[in-house]
Amino acid sequence: MKLNTLRELCLTLWIFYLLSACASNSTVQNDNYISDDKAADINLKLGIEYMRLGRTDIALNKLQKALELDPQYAETYNVLAVLYERLGLVDEAKQHYQTALTFKPKGSDIHNNYGQFLCQQNQWKEAEKHFLQALENPVYQKPEIPYTNAALCALKNHQNSIAETYLRKALGQNTKFPRALYQMAQISYEQENYQQSRDYLQRYLDIAEHTPQSLWLGIRIERKFNNQDTEASYSLLLRRKFPDSQETQLLNQSERQ
Repeated sequence: MKLNTLRELCLTLWIFYLLSACASNSTVQNDNYISDDKAADINLKLGIEYMRLGRTDIALNKLQKALELDPQYAETYNVLAVLYERLGLVDEAKQHYQTALTFKPKGSDIHNNYGQFLCQQNQWKEAEKHFLQALENPVYQKPEIPYTNAALCALKNHQNSIAETYLRKALGQNTKFPRALYQMAQISYEQENYQQSRDYLQRYLDIAEHTPQSLWLGIRIERKFNNQDTEASYSLLLRRKFPDSQETQLLNQSERQ
């Protein structure tokens, strides 16, 4: 059985389970009636799962159905905004993010997603505002994410000192957040603080798998220390695991010079 077919079979069984559970609960509560808010939540969850599977057409249908059933559910507008953004429908995405915040003005995940969207539209200051608003909720459990996203947006806009401040705040919240550790390794390298860069990269590798970017950074760090054995190990791994990557091309070019 093909993997996609198996995934869709699993999804179908999950859908049946959700519907059965709701039907069972509502039998006790209200004569087999599934309330609109529960049906909306089911369609929202299905929409998210179909997005994960890459079935954007079905996902869009499920999410629009969720809105029909509960037109004031902020999370549905949030997910729809993400989907529209992936589809390149910028105006629709912006409208749905704003509507989501109308219904849930302190929604941290919504502010974080909207901040990322605004950063992609090159609206750095507006994006930063929403990342910071995501952090205003004292019970938000993932503050390292908007801090890191704010840092990445700052880097994109050549605000390196601001980016470093946000990355340190992210690591203050979660010392093992991989994206923040890698970015601090990258910034430290650019600042010619090679030992610190190596230390951050090692902390990253203690909890995450190598990427082409981390291997190429590791190669350049070890060259600074003239550590030929580790450099060769990183180079071999980069060529073996990511032969078609841009970083492998950069490695090849550097060795020809």
